[in-house]
Amino acid sequence: MKSFTLPGTDIVAPNVVLGLMRIADKSDEEVRELVRTGRDAGIDFVDHADIYGGELHACERRFAEAMALSPSQRDEITIQTKTGIVTDGWYYDFSYEHIVESVEGSLKALGTDRIDILLLHRPDPLVEPEEVARAFDALESSGKVRAFGVSNHTPRQIDLLRRYVRQPIVANQLQLSITHAPIVAQGVAANMLAEQQAATLDGGGIVDYCRLNDITVQAWSPFQAGFFTGVFLGSPDHPELNAVIDRLAAQYDVPAIAIATAWITRHPAQMQVVLGTTSPERVAGAAQGSDLRLTRAEWYELFRTAGHIVP
Repeated sequence: MKSFTLPGTDIVAPNVVLGLMRIADKSDEEVRELVRTGRDAGIDFVDHADIYGGELHACERRFAEAMALSPSQRDEITIQTKTGIVTDGWYYDFSYEHIVESVEGSLKALGTDRIDILLLHRPDPLVEPEEVARAFDALESSGKVRAFGVSNHTPRQIDLLRRYVRQPIVANQLQLSITHAPIVAQGVAANMLAEQQAATLDGGGIVDYCRLNDITVQAWSPFQAGFFTGVFLGSPDHPELNAVIDRLAAQYDVPAIAIATAWITRHPAQMQVVLGTTSPERVAGAAQGSDLRLTRAEWYELFRTAGHIVP
């Protein structure tokens, strides 16, 4: 498993992350097996959010109950969680009060005294960055949060936060897969007026922006065909892409899911892949993509076959 020091922190992180948004109804043993499989593959980084699990802090609580981590075991795992979405009516809240209250709830649910990385979960159009800065300062000075990041934010939204927030923004969690790759594809077809792929959306250039500012891109839904439209792996809707994936999987003697992982980790932005599966077998298979370095030709073949324009 490839690892790196997350810029702006002293956290050594793997380039594959275990996302735990679907464990609310899993038994203790199922949760333990999932985490154990990840740990065996070198994944010691878990991703949560306060809203995962149907009720507030449900998946965080399920993780803590199942794992019952000792202090030394807790020290071996990087725990990331998110805040900012209010499910009662569904809106966003980056106020000082909401951020601090959410973190207190996450700490209690997780049974820990600190969150390693806290992300702001989707942008809040009503954000008052001074409030975010005050919350971050309070959480950092109290030792309750070690590092801070965002999710689904554009370059200008991050710039607005950075004008007020003292702490480095260390991560931006963004949707990315071979088939859902606008954050990569837009730049390839720049200035091609007739191609929809060339349209500049969400401020444009988010991957380049993150590289320039030492912000780690964390790729969520890495196997989804679109926005929660089902996975592309093995899908009859993507026969040509799967034929290429299967050929490369046979060539490298890895499962197909490892090729899908390797397509993301091959990018020089040093991205992390956030897994959302609850299948230990798929976790183990995806982890094999961490050390697999696709050639430039192979990366582009997958990119083209997924329907992205390469002029």
